[in-house]
Amino acid sequence: MYWYCGKLIESQKLELDINDPGLIYGATVFTTLRVYNHSLDHSLTNWQAHCYRLQFSLQTFDWTEPDWDFVRQGAEILLQLFPVLKITIFPDGREWITGRLLPENLTQKQNNGIIAALTKAEFARSLPSHKTGNYLSAWLARNIVQSSKAEEAILIDGEGKWLETSTGNLWGWKEDSWWTPPLTVGILPGIERSHIINQLKKREITIQQELWTPELVKKFDAIAYTNSVVEIIPIHTVQQPTGSLEYNPYHPCYSQLKGLFLP
Repeated sequence: MYWYCGKLIESQKLELDINDPGLIYGATVFTTLRVYNHSLDHSLTNWQAHCYRLQFSLQTFDWTEPDWDFVRQGAEILLQLFPVLKITIFPDGREWITGRLLPENLTQKQNNGIIAALTKAEFARSLPSHKTGNYLSAWLARNIVQSSKAEEAILIDGEGKWLETSTGNLWGWKEDSWWTPPLTVGILPGIERSHIINQLKKREITIQQELWTPELVKKFDAIAYTNSVVEIIPIHTVQQPTGSLEYNPYHPCYSQLKGLFLP
């Protein structure tokens, strides 16, 4: 079941023209959101922020905006069945909304952390400021590291600096401060990243937006990644060619971030 062009469709198939640029080139923009308390207007759902990000990309690419009433209507219907919604917009303004459940073992991962692995610089995302349907590099990176028992890939640039994960933004803790890579290195301005930064500033908690060099990452006491679906997941091990790095997934610093996601 999905929503497409103003209609709810009960099918597992979507019919597209063989010349559709969304099919041929991945020419779409999308956002994925978690619906809290079955409400698009809940503060943690961040509905407006997701819509603004879509709108920003559409305007940047000079694409047609969708009928936002249709987008809202489709989301309202699907949220009755799914806690996670993916909203995709085609260049001509067609909207396509799908739903899914939360990831399996999410609570366990949030509590105990996961293994991540570095990838090659060639897997850095194209057009990193936008979430486009051309998501092949991040998808490949995640699938490749999963063959070595890691659950998330960490993308790097040509100089080995850590950028983001294949599905989220990075956070590190040291010297009583949170650290995250700056947007200027070419990463996605995640909705949850912005939410966390704004909330920490309100609480007068220090945030350092600095380059994550190979030297800096060795100094962190704890690291994690965030996105709109999983909230925050600690990373206890990072596999890399020069040897694995170990971090504390139970560090008390996590209480600061986890407290930001309480409904």
